[in-house]
Amino acid sequence: MPTPVLSTRRGVLFQNDCLEILRLLRSESIDMVFADPPFNLGKCYGGTSVDCMAESDYLVWCKSWLHELTRVLKPGGSLFVFQLPKWAVALGHYLMVDERMMLRNWIAISIKNGFSRGKRLYPAHYALLYMTKGSPSVFNKDSVRYPIPTCRHCGTPIPDWGGYRNRMHPQGVTLSDVWTDISPVRHKKTKTRPSGINELDPRIPERAILLSTNPHDIVLDPFGGGGVTYRLAEKHDRRWIGIEIEDCSPIINSILEMPIVERDPDGAINLLVEIGIEPPDS
Repeated sequence: MPTPVLSTRRGVLFQNDCLEILRLLRSESIDMVFADPPFNLGKCYGGTSVDCMAESDYLVWCKSWLHELTRVLKPGGSLFVFQLPKWAVALGHYLMVDERMMLRNWIAISIKNGFSRGKRLYPAHYALLYMTKGSPSVFNKDSVRYPIPTCRHCGTPIPDWGGYRNRMHPQGVTLSDVWTDISPVRHKKTKTRPSGINELDPRIPERAILLSTNPHDIVLDPFGGGGVTYRLAEKHDRRWIGIEIEDCSPIINSILEMPIVERDPDGAINLLVEIGIEPPDS
C-alpha cells in the first residue's frame, strides 16, 4: 500500500501517479473533486509528467482518470474540471454520455492576456466544467460572492444592474457562469512551484470548494501542482486527499507553514480507512 508523504489532521498527500491511487479508493467515498490536469501543451512539469501526447492518446488518458473520479464520487457529489475549451467539449460529452454525470454549468473564466491565433477568434476564456453525480447534495450558492465592480476613479459601481444597483447585496454579487474578476493564472510573485509552470489562481478552487462542500466533507485533487486546493481545504475545515506525481516538497512546505495545520496520525488513519486505503502501519 502507498505511504503518504504528508499527513495532517485533515488530509493526506501521496506522491504517485494519480491513477495508481484513484484505483485504490473506495467507490462513492469522496464528496467533491477539483481537477486541473496538464493541457497537453508540451510543458515541462518535471522528470515524470508527460504533456505531449497524440490527441487521441491524451483523450484516452483523460477519460481513464475521469472514470475513476466519477466512480469515487458519492451520489450528489461534485466534480470540477479546469480545461481548455477544446478539451472541455470532448470531456464534458464523455462525462454526460458515458459516465451519466449531470452538467450544472460550463463556467467561463476570462483570460486577460489572450491573443489571436491563426484563423480563430481571440480566445477569451478557460472552461471550468461543473458536473454532479445526480442532483447536487450541497449547493451553497449564497456562500460565494464576488465584489461589485466599481470605477477606479470615483468608486461608483459600474454596472447598473437593471436599475437595482442600490439594492445589491452588501457582500457582493452572486456567482454566474462567467467569471471576469479572476485571472486564471496566478502571478509569478505568488507562485509556490519553483519551475515557473503556471499555477491556478486560488480563488478558482476556493469558490468550487465553498459552493459544493460543507465542513468536514472530503475534497480530492488528483493533480496537486502547488498544493493550493489542499491549503484551501485546510483553511475551510474540509478533509482532503492529495496526489502529485512530481516533487511534493513545495506542497509540503507550503502546507506546514500554515499556522492552523496540525499533524495528527490518528486523523490521517481514520481518513485513509474511510476512503478504503489500508494505513501503512496496520
